[in-house]
Amino acid sequence: MTEPTPNPHEVEVEVEVEVDVVIVGAGAGGLLAACELAAGGLSVRVLESRSRSGGRLLSTTHDHMGVDLGATWFWPSEPMINQLVQKLDIATHSQHIAGDAMYHDRPESQRLDGNPLDVPSGRFSKGADHLTTALADLLPTGTVSFDSPVDEISVGETSASVRFGGTGIRCSHVVVAVPPALAVDAIAFTPPLPDSVASLCAATPVWMGTTTKVAAIYPRAFWRDNGLSGSAISHLGPMREIHDMSGPHGSPAVLFGFAPHTAELTETAVTDQLAEIFGPDAGAPTKVIVQNWQQERWTTPAGAEHLTDYQTYGHRLFQSPVLHGRLHWASTETSPHAPGHIEGALAAGRRAATTIRTTLDPSHEQRDTHA
Repeated sequence: MTEPTPNPHEVEVEVEVEVDVVIVGAGAGGLLAACELAAGGLSVRVLESRSRSGGRLLSTTHDHMGVDLGATWFWPSEPMINQLVQKLDIATHSQHIAGDAMYHDRPESQRLDGNPLDVPSGRFSKGADHLTTALADLLPTGTVSFDSPVDEISVGETSASVRFGGTGIRCSHVVVAVPPALAVDAIAFTPPLPDSVASLCAATPVWMGTTTKVAAIYPRAFWRDNGLSGSAISHLGPMREIHDMSGPHGSPAVLFGFAPHTAELTETAVTDQLAEIFGPDAGAPTKVIVQNWQQERWTTPAGAEHLTDYQTYGHRLFQSPVLHGRLHWASTETSPHAPGHIEGALAAGRRAATTIRTTLDPSHEQRDTHA
């Protein structure tokens, strides 16, 4: 008897389970996509390389409030995140912007009249990653698998598979909710991505990927007593931009700054700079936290400092699925709306979920299943 000829368009994989959709990455975009797909009656599995959700939403707790080491703000003009925090009943407060800003340069720091650096924005009182924790809690138990870095995504005409940790999941669609440059660096795609898409992914900068964020925690927000907003621009470094990141009513009291990947960031350099700008009290924080996103292997691939073309954000090629229409993009870099913001990640996640639901159930638009 002649054996049947294998179908090259089908995916062979040692299957652990079968679901409708596999989502790579448990950040804001991936988790919103998961919630909206699950609410629409589809089975979903989220694979996250880290042992936590959130991705670039990362917070630590101080005095029962959050100190953000990644994404921090959201703005009144961003409807998705504002609606979501209300729906999920997430505690927020307004960014402190009252007071004067500082300009740090030689021969001495200068006090500016007012604060031209900040605009009204919102903050997550318990930390930005409280948003992704709340989204994950909406999903059925076992939906999110941590410590599960994806090795390979294989796509055929009628199905796809995702390999991780020596096993795999068969599915109908895959959502890649990690930075495109990381995806093409860490994941093997079979068949290969179209050349135009692969080149675009490899050239797209990772938002915050080469940034270091520094948080200095104090007993009280002394700068406010002096009529300062806590904001500053520095031409001397190591931090180039500084803001007040205190909690509600100034507690915990925190100043934070952004530093480029080339900065030499020692605690002494940080405290000396803050003291030069805000006075001697700023030189004695109770704690200094340094979060270098370039060293986060599940955020930033090697060589990301050379990716500088931010015009790739929201590119038209990210708006449509590839590989038989089964591979979708859902990181903030892929969104034409608010790219680089949490709002951008949510918009990308919703776009992917809507496309998949339209494909699997064309009648979905008649139902409101938004998380």
